[in-house]
Amino acid sequence: MTGFGGKQAWLAIAGRDQVAVTAALGLRDLGPVRWRDGLDLAHLTGDRVAVTPPLPGARDTSWVLVAGRWLLNPGPDVVALSDVLETEVQYFATHRVTELHRWQRAVKGDLVRAFGYVGQTGEVTSWFGEPGPAEREAGLPGELDPEASVLVSERDVFRVAGAWSIDPTTLTGLPPGPLRIGAAD
Repeated sequence: MTGFGGKQAWLAIAGRDQVAVTAALGLRDLGPVRWRDGLDLAHLTGDRVAVTPPLPGARDTSWVLVAGRWLLNPGPDVVALSDVLETEVQYFATHRVTELHRWQRAVKGDLVRAFGYVGQTGEVTSWFGEPGPAEREAGLPGELDPEASVLVSERDVFRVAGAWSIDPTTLTGLPPGPLRIGAAD
């Protein structure tokens, strides 16, 4: 099994399996693939995603990760997806060239937290809810002050992902399960 990192977007979905997640996203299941090949395909193409088997993560919960550039812009509707799947859905995106960094968290159809930042312009593009401990450790203030500057890095996205569900850069070396490729129609 291989982890993945920057210039990527991914979802973390609690307690569901690959079939349910693929169906909820409206993807066509293209079948199993080796981890490295699947992650490369999802990273290089605009209409493919890699869907992991359930993986152990934060809060003693299993998480299915869905990774691919298809999720970068505009990003999925985590609120609707969490409602359909009746679970927690998290979204993460990072692109170090533009310093685009985003994360969102929804539980059973309710948005709990959203943060978006474009470092190239220094603009906070999204702010909803209160930052949790991992976000505060990354340097976010307790509430948004339009006059104060915020500085977030790619490393901070992985830190928040690890606290909420799974830091995908840490997957290397874990026991592998079948990775599946999904395609947007």
